[in-house]
Amino acid sequence: MKTRFLAVLAVLMLVLPFGGVLAQDGTIVDLAAGNEDLSTLVELVQAAGLAETLASDELTVFAPTNEAFGALDGFVVEYLQNNPDALTAVLTHHVVGGTVMSGDLSEGDVASLQGSPLSVMLGDEVTVDGATVVTADVAASNGVVHVIDSVLLPDFALPAVDPLEFSENVIAAGSSTVFPVTERMADLFNDQGFGGTITVDSIGSGAGFERFCVNAETDISNASRPIRESEVETCLDNDRNVFPFRIGIDALAVTVSQGADFIDDVTIEELAAIYSAGAGTTWADINPDYPAEEIQLFSPGTDSGTFDFFVEEVFDENEEPILNANPQLSEDDNVLVQGVTGSSFATAYFGYAYFSENEDTLKALSVNGVEPTAATAESGEYPLSRPLFIYTTPEIMQEKPQVAAFVNFYLQTVNSELGTGEGEIAYFPVGSQTQNLNVLRWYAATNTPMDMGM
Repeated sequence: MKTRFLAVLAVLMLVLPFGGVLAQDGTIVDLAAGNEDLSTLVELVQAAGLAETLASDELTVFAPTNEAFGALDGFVVEYLQNNPDALTAVLTHHVVGGTVMSGDLSEGDVASLQGSPLSVMLGDEVTVDGATVVTADVAASNGVVHVIDSVLLPDFALPAVDPLEFSENVIAAGSSTVFPVTERMADLFNDQGFGGTITVDSIGSGAGFERFCVNAETDISNASRPIRESEVETCLDNDRNVFPFRIGIDALAVTVSQGADFIDDVTIEELAAIYSAGAGTTWADINPDYPAEEIQLFSPGTDSGTFDFFVEEVFDENEEPILNANPQLSEDDNVLVQGVTGSSFATAYFGYAYFSENEDTLKALSVNGVEPTAATAESGEYPLSRPLFIYTTPEIMQEKPQVAAFVNFYLQTVNSELGTGEGEIAYFPVGSQTQNLNVLRWYAATNTPMDMGM
């Protein structure tokens, strides 16, 4: 494994000079300043007052590109610029004491100057806390730079929240997939003494964004897909600067009844054939080993983020084939479950939670030979894994303290409620880097100073 890692690095080391500055002639700061793709990093280092440290001590820096910082959202970067303690924590989390060249790297944890560990993984791609090393071993006079493709975040803590302190209402609507998660969070918030009412409506991701962006009727929009650029523009037209929090991972389950003993696995190509099948198409038309019984199709409705995701992944964003097949559509996933359990020749797809609640009557097919599990969903190996979101805006969170408090509670609580055990919501928790980004986004959206002593 390490031999393969070094072979990758040998190729990357062909790109050593930064902006004409030879590695051995400049400090780490000189090298970063000479590379226009690291200009955001240089600007933030200067804002934090770390330039002298990075130019003098012997260090190893994992340097995020401008594109990596852009993925944080400009609002978050601006927050860091205005909060030096938080900014220093983020930047020093990218730094390791001493010169650690590629040949010195080994798989496992290494302590950053910030204090939190960085996890190094070696393979076809070399990653540090999930960030991929894109250029390695850029030697400087006081250490070495490895360029990475995402920003590393240390563990951040949200402030304590007391639901008893809030009594105004919260309105959420959107994805049927995210509905059980937000409903559970609302129930727990209420159980701890919240004095207001939290309304959660299951109407589909698209309809949820319409209520949020066009009608401005809701405080939170649940979504089982990322918001589209056109929806962002609509939100901005209505003075809503939409802000995402990724709250879980779903493995979209393609299901049949337990009685469908003729099928256990399906390819993406077969899914496309099944869900574009017209009236009278049989399972034997898909595979001659299957019974010559007519396929019965059930699908989430067109306002559903689940429908959008399925169309994107299976039909390359072209919804005409599935609509022409005329499946029974419903925004209520329970209707889809009932449809499949009623026939051994029916199939439906929906969020993993709804499959998990009905495992006694349903069977989830593997897709391209990969079963939907926590590990395959988190890694993306399962072809139909997808992120789940809640959206709000900084303006709403700042004008409505009860919304900020509920989102805070949501982010602190949701991972413990997700899983596949009895009594849990059968989606999968986000990883630590995503959780830390959620926390940083909350601080930025509420413009709350971060107490690094927490």
